[in-house]
Amino acid sequence: MRYCCLCLFLFITCLGNAQQFPPIKGTWVTNVASDALLSEKNIKRTVANCKKNGLNSIFVVVWNRGYTMYPSKLVEKFIGIKQDTIYKGFDPIGCIVKEGHKAGLKVFAWFEFGFSYSYKDSSSIWLKKFPDWAGRRSDGSLLVKNGFYWWNSMNPTVQAFMKELVLELIQQYPIDGVQGDDRMPAMPVEGGYDNYSQRLYAANHNGYMPRTDPRENSFLQWKLDRINSFAKDLYQAVKLKRPSCLVIWAPGPYPWSKQEYLQDWMQWLKAGYADYVIPQLYRYNIEGYEKVLKELNESLPAGYQDKIFPGILTSLGDDGYQSSREFTDQMLQLNRKYGYKGEVFFYYETLNRLPGLLYLHVK
Repeated sequence: MRYCCLCLFLFITCLGNAQQFPPIKGTWVTNVASDALLSEKNIKRTVANCKKNGLNSIFVVVWNRGYTMYPSKLVEKFIGIKQDTIYKGFDPIGCIVKEGHKAGLKVFAWFEFGFSYSYKDSSSIWLKKFPDWAGRRSDGSLLVKNGFYWWNSMNPTVQAFMKELVLELIQQYPIDGVQGDDRMPAMPVEGGYDNYSQRLYAANHNGYMPRTDPRENSFLQWKLDRINSFAKDLYQAVKLKRPSCLVIWAPGPYPWSKQEYLQDWMQWLKAGYADYVIPQLYRYNIEGYEKVLKELNESLPAGYQDKIFPGILTSLGDDGYQSSREFTDQMLQLNRKYGYKGEVFFYYETLNRLPGLLYLHVK
């Protein structure tokens, strides 16, 4: 009875938090192709810039390429490295939370790499120390997709590490929420052929091993069930630790996210373990953007639109893509036309490349 009462309390508390939160207008602040987090001076400038441009939320990277942006006792315990060495002992997460709250902005911890432990680096310290964590393809090779090296996201030891990492952060900082993206909770569909997963699948299927086709129906659903279970488990663990902490996911578009990365986020919404979802609707022209926006509306169950804030692409790295003012304004206008009251754009450096771009005349 006490457990049921606690669950009811958490449900009501979380529902109240979601209803009271204003529409998200935010940006992702990363440590790649940006100096936004390198010093207190830079962070103050970053926060002021977000405020000036009408944003109310900052999604700041805390986990990238196997390292944390903040001092982590947990990561130090596993690999002997407490924090990304580029910061030289400076804590950018503590600083941006303090400065963001001072400016009236919400600050969310973005676990960018999720279950991916490295990018284009087969010599990662994580792979050397924990080879059994690595995901595997049907030919036994490491699970690599688009340059990202992945753990086996279904491994309970890996899941326990990621959950503990999230809980460590929310206990360490008065963060407004945590956010996983297209790498948490997720795993490339090509995975599931490591020794642990094959043994478990066989135990669940009368001794039959998974077929070599990673998209075979029963094998695919078995993997989806385990990723869905982790999403629920992490959501509940966060709420139990701090009910006011929002849990937000930023997967790819549906159903592509489910087919390629085992992210059945429509199920997460309907089952109640997503406060908000920021689907990455990254497109390079207005026709493509409107098409994916329409597809989103057609996929969403009735009554869930207020939980969705599209993720839009406005910039890439130093020498990469940059959206125009006109195109960005058109995307914001389409969001309002289709009933979305906010969005999150990738990434922060857009404000420095195109000053005054956002929310000056699109409300």
